Amino acid sequence: MENNQQLTELLALDLGVSIINRRPYAKEVFKWQDMDLLPHSSTDTLLCEIYEWNGRNWRTTNNNLIGYLFTGDPLNTVRNKLINVQKFPALIPDFEFNKDSMIEFGLSLPSLFNIGINGNINGVNNFSVRVNGVTKSRITNIDSPGIEILRKYSEFTQDQSRSYRKNIKFNYLSASLFYAESVEIYLEKESGINLNISFQTQDVDVEAKVDTDTKKHFILKYKGNQAPFAAKFTKGKDFNIM
Repeated sequence: MENNQQLTELLALDLGVSIINRRPYAKEVFKWQDMDLLPHSSTDTLLCEIYEWNGRNWRTTNNNLIGYLFTGDPLNTVRNKLINVQKFPALIPDFEFNKDSMIEFGLSLPSLFNIGINGNINGVNNFSVRVNGVTKSRITNIDSPGIEILRKYSEFTQDQSRSYRKNIKFNYLSASLFYAESVEIYLEKESGINLNISFQTQDVDVEAKVDTDTKKHFILKYKGNQAPFAAKFTKGKDFNIM
């Protein structure tokens, strides 16, 4: 498997950018992989969740495609298979959301990693969230449950055309989800600047490298069932790849 340096060089070559003595920035990685930040996330965020795009932001419909395709025991079976879809290395270099990108993405971003921010980050000297060990789960037409979902989806578009057009055709489905093995929080600020960081510790190992009034460096390592932070979205009308 390629290491971070090789992957960074490949990213830089493909995007035509220079990356020297730094990690790739989140916006570079997201552009390279054609992935998007999720509007929110929890451990029950699954593949095939249905999202709307308003021209600027993603918003979940709180529905999943399989809810339209299956009922009863088959629905429970496919749902359990979705929950247990295997994660593989995403072949993405470790990257970072720096201060500027966090302002651009909005303060909801750190919450995707169970990090709480209270205060104004504009006044701090340096603030970044570094993402390590990215893995990916995805739906394919050669593995279960993708095989069952895509076969049933093909039938659904024909047999339930009104529901298909209303709920799915012009919305977007999460065809891939991305997870972080760990994240590192770096913060440098002047004494007296009011910015507090908190994080949930359930299923998270927290290591404090530095924790003073002006400098903080925490490493959060996730264990158990993880919450994804990003996705590749596919338009409903393009999803049927059988």
